[in-house]
Amino acid sequence: MTKVHTITHPLVQHKLTIMRDKNTGTKEFRELTHELSQLIGYEAMRNIKTELVEIETPLVKTKAPVLAGRKLALIPILRAGLAMADAIADFVPNAKIGHIGMYRDPNTHLPVEYYCKLPSDIENRDVFLLDPMLATGGSAIAAIDLLKQYGASNIKFVCILSAPEGVDKIRQAHPDVEIYTGSIDEGLNDHDYIIPGLGDAGDRIFGTK
Repeated sequence: MTKVHTITHPLVQHKLTIMRDKNTGTKEFRELTHELSQLIGYEAMRNIKTELVEIETPLVKTKAPVLAGRKLALIPILRAGLAMADAIADFVPNAKIGHIGMYRDPNTHLPVEYYCKLPSDIENRDVFLLDPMLATGGSAIAAIDLLKQYGASNIKFVCILSAPEGVDKIRQAHPDVEIYTGSIDEGLNDHDYIIPGLGDAGDRIFGTK
């Protein structure tokens, strides 16, 4: 699956293990979310284009690379994705940030959109869709559907943790979308939670139940 990238760097795996621990508190969990978002987002941005510009160092004039090409958009899926957007924006502060609000209907388990605000030129941007967890894939697919309706065409999905069921569903529904994740876990339980997972990322980030 060349469109699916699992980031196996030791730092990513070490920090992910601490996140999984039920005894990790809200403050540390939030900090780890920030750090892992940057580490995984760094890999997701590995192939963005650069161009050479002329600068002058204290010694000589030279040509050196700067970011070029299409501009970037960070689109967190509310609410847990907010923590990822803030972290990655530290690297690319000129990126526009949009928001997509989704919740899972408790009866149908299907995603329901309740908010969408995107950059007006989304069709001209490289889009990074952000959500810490990729479980069933329902919310991610609905968000990608929505982005494409607004004209986005170059979309990468960035998450900290994923289930094989969600990865497979995105690959089937949107084979053009690359997935970047810190781990593909064993699978989903009867309540569609990732196993072994780390619990509810949003609740652990924001300290809610």
